[in-house]
Amino acid sequence: MNSYGLSFTTAVLGNEEKKMAAEKARGEGEEGSFSLTVEEKKALCGVDSSFFGFLNRCKDGAKMKTLLNKAIHCYESLIVKAEGKVESDFFCQLGHFNLLLEDYSKALSSYQRYYSLQTDYWKNAAFLYGLGLVYFYYNAFQWAIRAFQEVLYVDPNFCRAKEIHLRLGFMFKVNTDYESSLKHFQLALIDCNVCTLSSVEIQFHIAHLYETQRKYHSAKAAYEQLLQTESLPSQVKATVLQQLGWMHHNMDLVGDKTTKERYAIQYLQKSLEEDPNSGQSWYFLGRCYSCIGKVQDAFVSYRQSIDKSEASADTWCSIGVLYQQQNQPMDALQAYICAVQLDHGHAAAWMDLGILYESCNQPQDAIKCYLNATRSKSCNNTSALTSRIKFLQAQLCNLPQSSLQNKTKLLPSIEEAWSLPIPAELTSRQGAMNTAQQNVSDNRNRVQTASHHPVQQKLYTQCFTTQKLQGLGKDQQPPFQTGSTQSLQAASTDNQNQNGNHTLPQNSKGDAQNDFLHIPTSEEQKIINCTKESKDSRSKSLSSKTSRQDRDTSNICVNAKEHSNHIHQISSIPVSSLNEDSMSPNLIIVDNPQISVLVGEVIDNVDRDTGTCDKVNNVHLAIHKKPDNLTTSLPSSASSTETLSLKLTEQTPIVTSFISPHSGVHTINGEGHENSESSVSVNVGLRPRPQIIPSMSVSIYSSSTEVLKACRNLGKNGLSNGHILLDICPPPRPPTSPYPPLPKEKLNPPTPSIYLENKRDAFFPPLHQFCINPKNPVTVIRGLAGALKLDLGLFSTKTLVEANNEHIVEVRTQLLQPADENWDPSGTKKIWRYENKSSHTTIAKYAQYQACSFQESLREENERRTQVKDYSDNESTCADISGRRQKAPFKTIKCGINIDLSDNKKWKLQLHELTKLPAFVRVVSAGNLLSHVGYTILGMNSVQLCMKVPGSRIPGHQENNNFCSVNINIGPGDCEWFVVPEDYWGVLNDFCEKNNLNFLMSSWWPNLEDLYEANVPVYRFIQRPGDLVWINAGTVHWVQAIGWCNNITWNVGPLTAFQYKLAVERYEWNKLQSIKSVVPMVHLSWNMARNIKVSDPKLFEMIKYCLLKILKQCQALREALVAAGKEVLWHGRIKDEPAPYCSICEVEVFNLLFVTNESNSQKTYIVHCQNCARKSSGNLENFVVLEQYKMEDLIQVYDQFTLAPSLSSAS
Repeated sequence: MNSYGLSFTTAVLGNEEKKMAAEKARGEGEEGSFSLTVEEKKALCGVDSSFFGFLNRCKDGAKMKTLLNKAIHCYESLIVKAEGKVESDFFCQLGHFNLLLEDYSKALSSYQRYYSLQTDYWKNAAFLYGLGLVYFYYNAFQWAIRAFQEVLYVDPNFCRAKEIHLRLGFMFKVNTDYESSLKHFQLALIDCNVCTLSSVEIQFHIAHLYETQRKYHSAKAAYEQLLQTESLPSQVKATVLQQLGWMHHNMDLVGDKTTKERYAIQYLQKSLEEDPNSGQSWYFLGRCYSCIGKVQDAFVSYRQSIDKSEASADTWCSIGVLYQQQNQPMDALQAYICAVQLDHGHAAAWMDLGILYESCNQPQDAIKCYLNATRSKSCNNTSALTSRIKFLQAQLCNLPQSSLQNKTKLLPSIEEAWSLPIPAELTSRQGAMNTAQQNVSDNRNRVQTASHHPVQQKLYTQCFTTQKLQGLGKDQQPPFQTGSTQSLQAASTDNQNQNGNHTLPQNSKGDAQNDFLHIPTSEEQKIINCTKESKDSRSKSLSSKTSRQDRDTSNICVNAKEHSNHIHQISSIPVSSLNEDSMSPNLIIVDNPQISVLVGEVIDNVDRDTGTCDKVNNVHLAIHKKPDNLTTSLPSSASSTETLSLKLTEQTPIVTSFISPHSGVHTINGEGHENSESSVSVNVGLRPRPQIIPSMSVSIYSSSTEVLKACRNLGKNGLSNGHILLDICPPPRPPTSPYPPLPKEKLNPPTPSIYLENKRDAFFPPLHQFCINPKNPVTVIRGLAGALKLDLGLFSTKTLVEANNEHIVEVRTQLLQPADENWDPSGTKKIWRYENKSSHTTIAKYAQYQACSFQESLREENERRTQVKDYSDNESTCADISGRRQKAPFKTIKCGINIDLSDNKKWKLQLHELTKLPAFVRVVSAGNLLSHVGYTILGMNSVQLCMKVPGSRIPGHQENNNFCSVNINIGPGDCEWFVVPEDYWGVLNDFCEKNNLNFLMSSWWPNLEDLYEANVPVYRFIQRPGDLVWINAGTVHWVQAIGWCNNITWNVGPLTAFQYKLAVERYEWNKLQSIKSVVPMVHLSWNMARNIKVSDPKLFEMIKYCLLKILKQCQALREALVAAGKEVLWHGRIKDEPAPYCSICEVEVFNLLFVTNESNSQKTYIVHCQNCARKSSGNLENFVVLEQYKMEDLIQVYDQFTLAPSLSSAS
């Protein structure tokens, strides 16, 4: 297939050369035809990516499209004339124009040219939004998410923020990051701005999100609430009723089986009243009728489903089940064959077919079907099927050959059945599909979608999938090897690799990755298919000047138009890699981002015309290792032969352009290496509208008067969004892996350990300096309890029960696994995701569990000793036991965490005992930044306790806002720690993304083999009772208990520039990721300025700059409110009052609080940030503004915070 791609590229480039030559030949005489009039320039002024999705809604939408086409020709001709030496803004605007005309390949090309020329491209929110839309179209969700997040970071008030939140909600939903998905859907729902989806449609997606999470009662309540909405569109109503019907069929929401099926049928019948053409609803109705034994009604419903929608493997499989139940094996066989021809990886159909053959006493054919079922990724009964296959094979071996040859067959063999004529219902639709696919230029990657519809069978739970119809002829070979019962490999059609689909059995609870997304939509639904990053992809951000040469490119699969109306779920789909034809099944399915008929314009305008699945590569980052001069191209549209050409080399930054490099025209400023400043300005009288963050050159050493004077009268446009980082810095990004990489022998470094003999050693000043040294990511202080004579018995389980036996304990239910391994629940493969379910109990009940666990372990140990004694001479038996450890069923254990010991009245003795510790590790001390927050942050500036049994895990994480951590093992058992330096957290973040995990929010347990392969050093050590573990700022760590033990832990913030810097960086990263920062860094910085003297120049400059930024923001926002006639009311603060956060987006709100009129009158004071307040009420008429600090007080603090002399200079 590579040769095909090269020939295609060559042909396109050849056409491009001819086109360029022709344009030059036309000369000056033709130039006038591409010129824009003054009125046209005026009409195009301000047109950018924010118009995407709304152009058709404009009254002059068609006229604008014509003008955009003309503008594109004008820009292109001028760029050709200038030999590419134009200002970068031309390419950005050209990208906007192409995006609005839905020419995504040319839009991506233009955006990449702008990116390569514009150093501070990240300041242009419209550019980031347009680039995000293109990535979203090509299903490069990882890159789209980053682009959209950066838009919201640089411009929280971006006019299309609602559209961004919608798309982020859909993408996080696909990535199974349900908390983030819900948050963005809710942010979209409160936004009163215009959007491509209505509020009821957004509410539907929120309800469906609950359903996807298996929160069925919450989903049912949300769906029923939607039905109460007045003037609910019929399509939304039909879809809601369909969901309710299917939920009642699958889940025990009401009463017994008869009752729930009655409700399900009623809901589905009502849905069909609203939308009688829904093949999905007819199919569901057939399933319900089949379940209660109404066979004829089920057949009628299935027939209607086939008539209303394209042929479905699910439907044919269900029809086969009905025939089989009616003792019509030949008809059942034909239906099953139709199902597996439509979907070669339909595990349920293969299993049912095997059962059918087995019931007809044809074990050889049954074995072939079972083997094909086991190869499907949708198969959830692999172990049972494997056992059945071995049983049948053993039976065949015991039968004489003559009896097999002379036996009469009730059914045709699987090879013969594959060649049977396909029913007319199937062939008619097949022909229609074949006709529709004739115009597809590249059909190597056919998209298959999956869904989960369990059917109760005698032996297996049937897991059905919906598959896009494939062109199948009579001469096509069945996907198995004939004439053999050995391992069978599903064959591919033409050069396509058919794959299976992840499904879950009914009412099962499995990995969230295998959860199904069953959002039914009407016909003509467009399915979004998201490719995950390829195995070698190591990208960490959308763009960074220092990272443009060390990231791999990812593969993107264009959306494919899907006519199926079935429920969809996560599935694996083969995607071509960058430079070879091998397929990688790393694609997942996302449901349609809208209910298709409801909205005039699809939210992402996916595959409106061709419905093809093309290959495109993420092109804006160069590869660090030298590739083989790869060249890829995007397919051109029907109206243009222009192509995106990429050449990835080690030295040359990636250059993308709609101008062919073979045309003789320089692509970037003549050579592609010059600065944009040297470009020739070609003035067409139309300037793009860059969205630049206002920046001000005010020194931190300026007085408050000079600062306020500099930012006075900025008005609303001068408002900062409160970033603590410098204006000149781009949005925060994870660090790249340190270079050069460490040699393999240094990937297991020794853990820094300090052994204490007496109290003097504990208070020795160099110990403090050693711990906070950034070069030491972790320090183990051995023998601390003994040296300080700490009474660890105060924290023992017995003492805790005696003190407060009803105290609340958060419990995490986990699987007992080896410390250095993490397996999926089936024990078949190592994974990063670590499932642990949360619940709550009391100290007394958990103590009882701890004691029972210990007694049970003693019994098991005695049994094990007996077994080892009996089989000590049998080496093979011991080896077999060792080899099966990961495959054996994992034992369930419970870990007690987050036990709050902050109440001094309840835990006075325990907290007083900790005052014996050195000052730098105490919970409260003057040199601890967290002691200056002013209120209690549970688990950070207060003590928390964990109660553990062997195998209890604390998954991988960094501490909140990258603060240091102190952990003391109370005993009696040990703990094993794994630690990675802060420099490598970006690498672990990449691994989390590749494994569909959120680095900050998900539970994950790293695979050590992955880390060593990526040259990540891992400290590994044992923490014994009485040992203190100091985790330095930003260090990544995960812990597993070896024995029964308790641990106490809290956070510490050393008064160093390194700690403050990492805390602020994480504060900004959290803001970018829409995650709440537990430590309010703005509030803390002002308290630090009030309370402490800083002698470290670096730390002083960072704190002072934070104060400067916030002072500017408060002044500008206050002026804007006064200018708008909005009164600011004095509110003040009370002692120990927590810092306020926005109740919607959870960002910290400082000084000026936006509170709804109702909340203010009720004195509940539910706080909003200014961005969320403006989104819900554009003119803030529903809000009052409360002020917590007088500007005079802030000015005084700012002026009085000066650099203190260091001790050395003072002496």
